[in-house]
Amino acid sequence: MVVIAIVVLVIALGDGDESTTPAPSASTTPATQQQTSEPAEERADLISFQLDDRSQAGITNIWLVWTIKNSSSEKSDYSWEWEAVDASGTRVANGSQLETHVQPGQTAKGEYPTTLKSVKGVKLNITSFNRTASY
Repeated sequence: MVVIAIVVLVIALGDGDESTTPAPSASTTPATQQQTSEPAEERADLISFQLDDRSQAGITNIWLVWTIKNSSSEKSDYSWEWEAVDASGTRVANGSQLETHVQPGQTAKGEYPTTLKSVKGVKLNITSFNRTASY
């Protein structure tokens, strides 16, 4: 809850800081995020963003999966940059994702394959996040 409040505060101040923030996990719910007294910010629309290890029979198959809920009053496009960091602090992957034409109040789910070889000790960070009006 403290991390969410700090992220909301940094975004609200608009300091242009490009520092990383931990990616939300599936356990974060919209109800929990909206319990704060501050208005929901665009970053709070990314409800979950995590790694899904679908590996089997010795074949590595790790995907990014996410859920976005548009809390604005207009159709929106979302773009964000992320990084995967191992336990020693080394960036092992990074990229950007896009979710478009999400209607007000609508939830969108997405997934994308990665080149990661393991999820053990890997932490996802969001390095930038933007919501723009969709036309």
